[in-house]
Amino acid sequence: MRAVATAALAALSLAAPAKATDQQSFEQVQRGRYLTTMGDCVACHTAPGGKPFAGGLTIATPFGNLLSPNITPDAATGIGAFSDDQFVNAVQNGIGSRGQRLYPALPYPYYHKMNRTDVLAIRAYLNTLDPVSNAVEPNQLPFPFNIRMSLLFWNLINFDRTPLTDDPDQSPQWNRGRYIVEGPAHCGACHTPKTWLGGDDNSQALKGAVLQGWFAPDITPDARKGIGGWSEDELVAYLKTGVIARSSASGPMAEVVVNSTSKLADADLRAVAIYLKGLKPGTSQSSRPPSADDPHMLAGKAIYKDSCAACHREEGDGIANLFPRLKGSSLVQSDDPTTLIRMVLEGSRAAATDARPTGAAMPSFAWRFSDGQVADLVTYIRNGWGNSASSVSASAVKDVRGGNGPDPVKAGQVR
Repeated sequence: MRAVATAALAALSLAAPAKATDQQSFEQVQRGRYLTTMGDCVACHTAPGGKPFAGGLTIATPFGNLLSPNITPDAATGIGAFSDDQFVNAVQNGIGSRGQRLYPALPYPYYHKMNRTDVLAIRAYLNTLDPVSNAVEPNQLPFPFNIRMSLLFWNLINFDRTPLTDDPDQSPQWNRGRYIVEGPAHCGACHTPKTWLGGDDNSQALKGAVLQGWFAPDITPDARKGIGGWSEDELVAYLKTGVIARSSASGPMAEVVVNSTSKLADADLRAVAIYLKGLKPGTSQSSRPPSADDPHMLAGKAIYKDSCAACHREEGDGIANLFPRLKGSSLVQSDDPTTLIRMVLEGSRAAATDARPTGAAMPSFAWRFSDGQVADLVTYIRNGWGNSASSVSASAVKDVRGGNGPDPVKAGQVR
């Protein structure tokens, strides 16, 4: 029965947009559930310990914090009193039910590219949820960012209202992949660098960006920093399971895999892989690595051999489908080392999915290594075994360390 249900969802996801249907129809609700999963809506609209979709999650932005709204069908505090047009206007245009402008933490510039049928299918699914009374005031921003009228200017600069239409020169799979990536999955919300106004820098689309203290890596076909060396099969397996030989999903991406991509139809994952692999690669220039006898490289190599080689192996080859390969890793060689530093300091737990239920874990080393030692270790990883990336400074580690514990040298734990 599970295989039949999965096949049915896949068929729905690939079907041409249907004509308007009964909001309570099984097909529309199931389609909406699938699209809600594709958009990982539960991640932003569920607070820790709260009811699913009832809102209240703190979303940190460069301009201050926002709280996600309640999207259960509660009439007073959720979306139960919205008309279909009001719901579509909110999701696709960033206009609330009272005419107020919504902040682009709701990625309406992406959802604008979805067709109305799919948006209403999401509404039909949300209408089947248990209503939860949870009043949330999303706007927690300081002055002047709390003035919603400023979004008129933001939308003028950053909101492209051009409809997304199929490219007749591309395959149906490529067009389907583009619809998913640029629409409901809103991949660029994390993977595209932002301008000083917080909008997407589309000249660098999907080339990696820092978001909420993590670096979302380049997912263009860049040969060194992106997915140029990945096969379509590897991309599909990564999105389905969270773990392949060359990488494992951790941090926010692990949540995306667990909540969203692991539950999508294989045909849709294949379409995403075809689209991403078909993008124009950037012009990646290797950094000049430090010499092998550089003191920081030598110190980093010693730390790696003592604390990392047991899992990731001395030659950085890792253990397939358990501990990721560091040699040749695009994430390791990213322009921004934030995620790599953070994983050393915080530790990591890979995604645990139905296909691969064992999510391997890495311990935190914040208690053990000073900022300088972490910098040496990360510099070595980024430049060992033929890797090539910029060196990392102790001050960069200090900036990332933040709430991950004090420097053990300064705390008197290491002398």
